[in-house]
Amino acid sequence: MHRQVYFITHPNVVISRDVPVPRWPLSELGRRRMHEGLSQPWIPDLSAVYCSDEQKAVDGAQILAVHLSLPITTIAELGENDRSATGFLPPDEFERVATEFFTHSTTSVRGWERAVDAQARVVAAVEQAIRDDQTSGAIAFVSHGAVGTLLYCHLAGHPIDRRWDQPPNGGGNYLQFNTGAARDCTWWRPFDGLPPHDGGPPHGGGP
Repeated sequence: MHRQVYFITHPNVVISRDVPVPRWPLSELGRRRMHEGLSQPWIPDLSAVYCSDEQKAVDGAQILAVHLSLPITTIAELGENDRSATGFLPPDEFERVATEFFTHSTTSVRGWERAVDAQARVVAAVEQAIRDDQTSGAIAFVSHGAVGTLLYCHLAGHPIDRRWDQPPNGGGNYLQFNTGAARDCTWWRPFDGLPPHDGGPPHGGGP
């Protein structure tokens, strides 16, 4: 039986150079946007909630799971690419390095996990969770923007490229696909219903 899968990126977080990045929580705005997303019409269809073990993803998944009276299952392999080699980077510098991460996907940029390795890890984790899930409804994954971009590139059959990244609206977007062989994947949509930065894939691309 084919099942619907929703990949949700966590929204806005509290950024602090004094706290390890994996432990950054959702901000009040991020929490509010997650709560607003609970009005999505497909939310009642969910029967399972998975997330990475990073705090911002756990925070988002908990809001979703509490609303549905469901447990959450954390999967470390759904975490962001390993960036521990550089630690915290100022926003402008981070964006430059992140672009290099996607552009040079087979190279370790400044010691970061390679994009091809991160993609293989994420795809394997998602596929394993889907295979192992014993519920009967739709499945939600709450994770991170770069993780979703790598997953989207795999599902849509595109080479790794940052042009397929989520809109720059603070996160809080989702992709939808089904578990059938075709695995058609939607373009990014705002989880809280706010208009996305642009209306579709860049340059007319996308599946």
